[in-house]
Amino acid sequence: MPMTETRNDLTLDGTDPSLGEPLTALADGLKTGLGGNLSSITVVGSALTGDYRPGVSDVNAVVVLNEHSTAALGAVAGLAKSLRKKRIAPPLLMTAAYIERSRDVFGVEFLDFQLTHRTVLGDDPFAALHFEKSDVRLQCERELKATLIRLRQGYIAAAGNHKLVRDVLIAAAKGLAPLVRAMLWLKDSERPTTLEKTFRAGTSELSVNLETALRIDRWRYEKPRLSDADIANAFSALYAATDQLATLVDELEVA
Repeated sequence: MPMTETRNDLTLDGTDPSLGEPLTALADGLKTGLGGNLSSITVVGSALTGDYRPGVSDVNAVVVLNEHSTAALGAVAGLAKSLRKKRIAPPLLMTAAYIERSRDVFGVEFLDFQLTHRTVLGDDPFAALHFEKSDVRLQCERELKATLIRLRQGYIAAAGNHKLVRDVLIAAAKGLAPLVRAMLWLKDSERPTTLEKTFRAGTSELSVNLETALRIDRWRYEKPRLSDADIANAFSALYAATDQLATLVDELEVA
């Protein structure tokens, strides 16, 4: 089905001015490569929040297709190298039917998309989505317990290598943010969009100290010198906070 004239219009209102060039390149490349199979392009995540650092942060997008095909994958793959130079991460490819059928298993991710997104071409695929609290609670529990496993396994695999343990901690801390936001949603509390405000809200509303998670996330940019004690203390604190969150959501009763 060919796109209408309206769907071909790129709307960058509300996005950082530095995103104009890369998003235009993304849209032009997708319209050329996908033609009538392109339904919408939606920017999601930190590029729309105070966490965005032009030239440093990646830009993430969800591309909705009318139907999945190997040809569509090939067309987007052909753009990957040029888009990477503009700090656009490989886009997530979905169809409207896939999004609708996946609300029960990707509630945490879709809630985050719904909270922070900007559809720059086509119709908004996330604004009208509804989620069941029982599904989101179960996903939070599963993801938090999986994070505990990754922390344990990562620590062992690092075999005392500071850099490897630091990378494990950074990945775990970053991954906690959408889970904390989902838990705030489960408790009908306000969800901040930035990582710092999210962890501070989690500390306040969930009674779990997430200051170490915030400090660890800053390591991505500050790259401090870390001693054996720094690594050990950070690991213990982040593990304890994650364990507390897992226990809390395990015991949480939702309607």
